[in-house]
Amino acid sequence: MSPSSTNVHDSLLESSAIASYNSIVASRADDPEDAFGGAEGRKRLEKQLLRKLDRRVAFLVLVSIMNYLDRSSAAAARLSGLENDLRMSGHQFDTLISILYVGYVLMQIPSWLFLLEGSVTIIIAVFAIFVIPDYPSSSASWLTPEELALARRRVEEDAYDSDHLDQANYLSTLTQALTDWRMWWLSTALLCIYAAESFTHFFPTLSATMGYSPTISLLLCAPPWIVCTITALIVASHSDLSGERFWHMCIPFLVAIAGFVLAMSTMSTGVRYLSLFLMTLSYITVELFMAWVSNSFPHSPRERVVALALINSVAMTGNIGSPYFWPSSWGPTYFKSYLLCILMAVMALVILQRYRSYLQEANKAAEEDERLKGLPKGFRYLL
Repeated sequence: MSPSSTNVHDSLLESSAIASYNSIVASRADDPEDAFGGAEGRKRLEKQLLRKLDRRVAFLVLVSIMNYLDRSSAAAARLSGLENDLRMSGHQFDTLISILYVGYVLMQIPSWLFLLEGSVTIIIAVFAIFVIPDYPSSSASWLTPEELALARRRVEEDAYDSDHLDQANYLSTLTQALTDWRMWWLSTALLCIYAAESFTHFFPTLSATMGYSPTISLLLCAPPWIVCTITALIVASHSDLSGERFWHMCIPFLVAIAGFVLAMSTMSTGVRYLSLFLMTLSYITVELFMAWVSNSFPHSPRERVVALALINSVAMTGNIGSPYFWPSSWGPTYFKSYLLCILMAVMALVILQRYRSYLQEANKAAEEDERLKGLPKGFRYLL
């Protein structure tokens, strides 16, 4: 194990935990698995470790809920007369949504449209600092020395040739990310995905096209997202178990495209409500996309953090322009709006397919290199 590959984590661990980690690894240096009681011992310890990590990371669900609640509050307020109260007309509501994302891109701040709701988000974010670790091995207070050692080992096993990047400073890593074509390619893909999902900013409005009262229309918004959440858990779990990302991302997006087609084809209440269920599944694509990006930048945790932040920030600019996909004058059918969403979705799928081909070639090259040099199987990109 190279000392430099653990520098990032060593600085985050308490000295006693580091000593315990070193003693655990050094005591069984011949076989890495022996440090954890062999293969079976590792499986048991890993299950115990993941249970603890999952409990911590589960707090992110609450953070995510508050994040989306802030961003969707304007859409809900629209049905309650926001435009009339503020005397909005034309594209002014679209501009309101667009301006929200200018601030979101620059500062990732909540909407202060509703001060009380935004304040709750800030309070939860403060708690998140103490609840959620930066790395699986960044806290010794709630993990045993053995669990810390295994957490660090898992991070190192996911990384590839991390020595040179762990020693680099953040400015150097940022520079490398900005000059990496993958960052811009994936940013473009995610920008298209976000643009295709612009319907979410107008979801209550789309629900209201079925002719019900504002209260009923808002209530009807809940079931599609509940189904989406359950489906996302199933698809994400299967993606992890199978080690496959591309089709787990693309199939839900294709289903969402089918939803766009249904919505633009008829004003039938039942069909349009079904289309809302199908459209929400596009959110599965976003979540798996971010996991795929993480695997695409395997050199070090620092590289992953910079890549994820840049890709998400650049892609968020798609939310600045996409609210103009939905002018009131295009309602209630919103035929042109759905057509633009389909266009953005198809563009995203083409970009993702090309990137998958690139990763396939990279894996083949690594396999050939290992064969020629007689090396054991090493890192592979997830496809």
